[in-house]
Amino acid sequence: MEISLRARVRAGDPDAFRQLFDEHASVVHRHAVRMTGNWVMADDIVSLTFLEAWRLRERVLPGDDSLRPWLLGIATNVTRNTARAARRHQAVLIRVPPPDPVPDFADEVTQRLADTEELAAAQKALSTMRRGEREVFTLCVWEGLDAATAAEALGVAVGTVRARLSRARKRLRKLTELELKGGTGSTGSTNGGCSRNAAGGNPGTEGGIGHSGVQRPAAVGQSTGSRHQAARSTQEKKR
Repeated sequence: MEISLRARVRAGDPDAFRQLFDEHASVVHRHAVRMTGNWVMADDIVSLTFLEAWRLRERVLPGDDSLRPWLLGIATNVTRNTARAARRHQAVLIRVPPPDPVPDFADEVTQRLADTEELAAAQKALSTMRRGEREVFTLCVWEGLDAATAAEALGVAVGTVRARLSRARKRLRKLTELELKGGTGSTGSTNGGCSRNAAGGNPGTEGGIGHSGVQRPAAVGQSTGSRHQAARSTQEKKR
């Protein structure tokens, strides 16, 4: 009888862990990149995730189900701890004079420029979410886990996963609406300016052009002033 991968991992079989890494390392790395927006940090998270999986191997439940949700749950916890450590490290570095900049000549930089732009846009969207919403969104939307599996990975109730996913989608929908409004705002102001000019006329002319295209008469104050000037000129001639 063939022993399941879960049983072999639980027993600490090195070959089983090698198989586990080969099958799921890329999934864990992709999840870490999306959570952190940093490829270097993602590499560290993959290493820490499988080290933690080895430490927690005895907690693996028996069965034939995939160990992917279990690994993604560990990766999520490792990402949290890594982010906290990075913030503490950054707080210390702020008090240290910055070193001289060193140019990066890695060949992969050019190949990753497009990916970097896409990742930056995704990070901008994720930054509008709370941590729990962000974790649920990455697991359910990007990794394709269902609510029950994501709940198992995060150690929360299924209802909590669904509520967080709903809030995350609402936040993204609102962000999309704001982006669309921002893109059309300049056009609206231009049209508004054209309407005002059409309604009010050219300030340099005596009368304006209305919506019907008929020239408006001069302002009343201007016509009265012209009549007073004509009257004074007639009186002066009589004198």
